[in-house]
Amino acid sequence: MVREGLITQEEAVFRVEPNQLYDFLVPRLIEKGEKIEVLATGLPASPGAAVGQIVFTAEDAVKFHSNGAYRTIILVRGETTPEDIAGMEVAAGILTSRGGMTSHAAVVTRGMGKCCVAGAGECTVDENAKELRVKGQTFKQGDWLSLDGTTGRVIAGQLKTLPAQPDDPDLVKFMSWVDPVRRLQVWANADIPRDAKQAVLFGAQGIGLCRTEHMFFAEDRIEHMRTMILADNEKDRREALKKLLPMQRADFTGLFKAMGSLPVVIRTLDPPLHEFLPQREDLLVEISHLEDTKPRSPKLKELRPLLARVQELHEMNPMLGLRGCRLGILYPEITEMQARAIFEAAVAAKSKGAEPHLEIMIPLIGSVEEMRHQGAIVRRVAAEVFKEKGETINFLVGCMIELPRAALTAEQIAEEAEFFSFGTNDLTQTTYGISRDDINQFLPAYLKNGIFKHDPFATLDQAGVGLLVKMATAKGRNTRPDLKVGICGEHGGDPESVKFCHKIGLNYVSCSPFRLLTARLAAAQAALQEKQTGPDLHSTS
Repeated sequence: MVREGLITQEEAVFRVEPNQLYDFLVPRLIEKGEKIEVLATGLPASPGAAVGQIVFTAEDAVKFHSNGAYRTIILVRGETTPEDIAGMEVAAGILTSRGGMTSHAAVVTRGMGKCCVAGAGECTVDENAKELRVKGQTFKQGDWLSLDGTTGRVIAGQLKTLPAQPDDPDLVKFMSWVDPVRRLQVWANADIPRDAKQAVLFGAQGIGLCRTEHMFFAEDRIEHMRTMILADNEKDRREALKKLLPMQRADFTGLFKAMGSLPVVIRTLDPPLHEFLPQREDLLVEISHLEDTKPRSPKLKELRPLLARVQELHEMNPMLGLRGCRLGILYPEITEMQARAIFEAAVAAKSKGAEPHLEIMIPLIGSVEEMRHQGAIVRRVAAEVFKEKGETINFLVGCMIELPRAALTAEQIAEEAEFFSFGTNDLTQTTYGISRDDINQFLPAYLKNGIFKHDPFATLDQAGVGLLVKMATAKGRNTRPDLKVGICGEHGGDPESVKFCHKIGLNYVSCSPFRLLTARLAAAQAALQEKQTGPDLHSTS
């Protein structure tokens, strides 16, 4: 229509629904002429399609992918954990019976651009028997399933798929009309160089969230991480961290090279330590089995202290427990190691032609005192590295705002934090008092009865959570007028949430690489809307 002169480029930008762009980046099911048997409907946690043979553990996924036994794989779990990352890497799609739109499975697969159906409560997953039971049918390992992550459908059998079309010339032309009109920058959440390169291809203007914890689950690292956690004194912890240092440094060097002169925000360690250890129930079963069958097994000497440490770290509510900055305050050597790895990597990348634009982000800050403590460690280590290497790198130290108290005291926190990034997944969780992993138990009823108009973890609650974001931004800039502010929760790729971020004057949104086109278009539409109606007089910009 633009080519024919029927509408202008600006009108064209308004004619496209932002979420439609995702379809170009991921495979889609070919359903025409096919008999479709929908077994269950879960949450559309990560759009696209996947068809494959089902497996029930990450280990089996890796094994069957490596030996070529299964051409494509669907990983079926009750819910995934960070330990499943290797299996998720090789799977075409993920199905979970529990979890929400910001569960581990949802967040990780969106970053990978892989299909995920989460919280399919009609499905019963028996990981021990390796069976999936749904609607009176039983599916075993090796059976075929088709997933539609765009609608949340779980479909029996093997459908065909239409491949992704990211290089479609009309898409490329359309996006050339989008970017010149937007003010809001669009960054990406990416943890490894491969994802960073993908993000740059999709138009990312920086990395707004690099989650360092995902780097510790690789096979050559998890044992050192567990040794550090099991240590009962600082000397042994430091010894284990010394072995992790070169691995982290290599990760960050690759990330800085991939991003060139674009900004990279690296978050220090965030999750509870128990996530790096085996599950308590699994250890109990294994120990009980060995005691019955091999009571003199030397493995029991390894497992019993491991179980004791797992039980010691057990928390009733780990999402509100020993995690984020609290870890760095209790064990400052963790923050020291990560800061050293980051700065040494930045210096190394600079020596090879990159221009690192580095920002270090402290998670779960609730008070200015916590920010001051962790910021001091980061700046001290930076000075040590720069003196040793004879080179300096410009950097910022900021924090994630993901607790209501942080938002309410943002004026104080900005005295120490040089930037804010709203972790809207956790901010929604802590504001509503709703577990982001368990919301699907009652979300359908809430939506049906009109209590929620939408899933608050999918689209930002502007009246409540959004008010905290707006308030904290204003308070922070009252203290530090040049404060850079963005969001890095999953709302960064939701069109309505992106438009809200533009309206209240944020600098950027950060989202999964495969949601970048959606966010770019939403930001452009927000700018054009403002151009037509005038700015919001109540915005913080």
